[in-house]
Amino acid sequence: MRANKIPTEEIKRDPAAFDDRVTTDGRHDRTAEPGRYRLVINRACPWAHRVVITRRLMGLEEAVSLAVTDPRQEIIDGEPHWVFTAETGSPEDRDPVLGIHALREAYLARDPNYTGGVSVPGLVDVPTGHLVTNDYDRLALDMAGEWQGLTRQGAPDLYPEPLREQIEELGARIYRDLNNGVYRSGFAPDQHHYDRAVAEVFACLDDLEERLTDSRYLVGDHITMADIRLFATLVRFDAVYHGHFKCNIRKISEYPALWAYARDLFQTPGFGDTTNFDHIRVHYYYVHQGINPTQIVAAGPDPRRWLTPHGREDLGGSPFGAGTTPGPVPEEERVPTLE
Repeated sequence: MRANKIPTEEIKRDPAAFDDRVTTDGRHDRTAEPGRYRLVINRACPWAHRVVITRRLMGLEEAVSLAVTDPRQEIIDGEPHWVFTAETGSPEDRDPVLGIHALREAYLARDPNYTGGVSVPGLVDVPTGHLVTNDYDRLALDMAGEWQGLTRQGAPDLYPEPLREQIEELGARIYRDLNNGVYRSGFAPDQHHYDRAVAEVFACLDDLEERLTDSRYLVGDHITMADIRLFATLVRFDAVYHGHFKCNIRKISEYPALWAYARDLFQTPGFGDTTNFDHIRVHYYYVHQGINPTQIVAAGPDPRRWLTPHGREDLGGSPFGAGTTPGPVPEEERVPTLE
């Protein structure tokens, strides 16, 4: 969907255009090698955020470098595109490693005849400049379980074999009704589609509130991919989905368990320290001209409330299970602090 157009039909997401898998043994498509790949993201995008959190928790910062695009995007040939600018650390408006201005250049390097959409995250092969994959879900899962030898000592098991069926079953519902449901609400073409989508969003939130009242994490007693997938939506909810996407029956901060759960994750290394509220607000309010033609960016809510005590430790469990806490964020990747 073009963000600067008024929606005429319900939003539909295309499958990943490129989905090469990267593993340390190279048994699928490509081999994970330190320094070989560059992860192109935008801090506003929840799908990219999942991969960034996974990369940080697994300690892959040195193995795969990070490139951040401008949250405002740029119109190229009539379409909004993810671009590099000096404002986000790219001198001369080009990524210093890949030498490109727009991520679409990596798509076209892979396939000169490509005419589809361009999304983040995108994993790019540095030597060739070719896009390797924009399949955010598979990329996150492979980083979590298939990059052995490149991950940090003490990296957590984010996708435990005994819990995978539960993680995927729960994840399918959360994706349909919440992760993508907020977009179906925000870009609804008419009242009927909006009413249905927003009802599904809050039915899902109500169920999650009940589930998390007595459980610190979604599945098991430590953080898994299920929590990462949910957090990327919760952390954007009150800031943009509540008002901008008209998901305003309740705020996340009005759900006692969900709000405490979200703050618990935010205050855990890997979550809040990869969240940039300025980029989130600017992107959604500025780029989506079809639903916000004035491009006025909302001022609130105050993000410092994410630092308030949550009390979730009393429910037991530990963030990383048998693993350990990741080290400090690399200086060049730090986001603005809230204190």
